[in-house]
Amino acid sequence: MKIPILLAVFSFGFACLALAVEVPPTGVVQFDHAKVEGAFAQGLPLLANSSYKVSAGRRVTGGTAELHEHDTDLFYVVEGSATFVTGGTLVEPKESGPGEIRAKGITGGAERHLAKGDVIVIPKGVPHQFTAVEGTFLYYVVKVTQ
Repeated sequence: MKIPILLAVFSFGFACLALAVEVPPTGVVQFDHAKVEGAFAQGLPLLANSSYKVSAGRRVTGGTAELHEHDTDLFYVVEGSATFVTGGTLVEPKESGPGEIRAKGITGGAERHLAKGDVIVIPKGVPHQFTAVEGTFLYYVVKVTQ
């Protein structure tokens, strides 16, 4: 059942999609390999509802800094490697949507190297940013809304 009043704005790389937020499914959800491969080819969401979002992230460059006031991000790296900064202070932050802040960068954060097989959890309220990407970087993203 869709709740038309709520709207989630979701961005990965250069793509920005508006999705109607749905009530979480009560049954098992499976995505076949063709749908998953298609989602990774473009960096697209697979499922979004009022409790969580599942996406196939794709990056070939760094990106803007982000802070989610309500979502905890869980990343599982499938391919490639990247430099990822967490914590610190956002530089010139601007609200991009309800509970979503974007910024030019981060000062004072911790630099991390992410590679295939790594998992990282970014709690709500923690600034984060991909600052460099080596090749094509593919990762599953689960956003848990709190």
